[in-house]
Amino acid sequence: MEDLRAGPSGSWVPKESSLERKVSDISLCDSDDDCCGENDPKENGDDGFIPSPLVPLKEHLERDKEDESLRKWKEKLLGHIDDNENCQIEPEVTFLTIGIVSDSCPEFLTSLPVERNHSNVLFTLKEGSNYRLKLTFRVKYNIVSGLTYSNAIWKGGIQVDQSKGMLGTFAPQQEPYIHMLEKETTPSGVMARGTYMAKLKFEDDDRRCHFELDYAFEIKKHC
Repeated sequence: MEDLRAGPSGSWVPKESSLERKVSDISLCDSDDDCCGENDPKENGDDGFIPSPLVPLKEHLERDKEDESLRKWKEKLLGHIDDNENCQIEPEVTFLTIGIVSDSCPEFLTSLPVERNHSNVLFTLKEGSNYRLKLTFRVKYNIVSGLTYSNAIWKGGIQVDQSKGMLGTFAPQQEPYIHMLEKETTPSGVMARGTYMAKLKFEDDDRRCHFELDYAFEIKKHC
């Protein structure tokens, strides 16, 4: 995890410029506008960023088609192209499951979207333990390029951690992708125990938001 100051007994402590808003209970965004934040200046291009134009898969294959080795590599990467789906240019990324793989607790897995009647605490972790988030997702229609994630964590309404990472570039395919995020370590000590709120978000290199999840987890002395 990044940008953290070590606290007493190895606990997470708020950064000096912490966010002060409190994340709500577990919920999934209901629309792309909910995910991407239509009032976010970055998403509206106010910072001068202009997304690159999307190119249909057939055009990807036709480019450099005189290069036999490159053409074969593209066909292997992109696979079969369904003419009925070619009218859909923008990639569709659907997240199917989220899980936790830990060195001290049983593996946890749940389907997405999270059921509305699910307990407020999605999973429990042991203090001072290593864990990784495990996700399965499917890509359709087009290549999703530079898929990244950010995971912000709050306790008592104060942000205590922020982690970011790169998943990569993925071509559309029938079988879902399985991806493990970077290893994280929970803090330890009495002050570290309790319930945390978190927000997990996935965007591509054109700043398109494909998935966002607010969730809660608990750190205990024992699982």
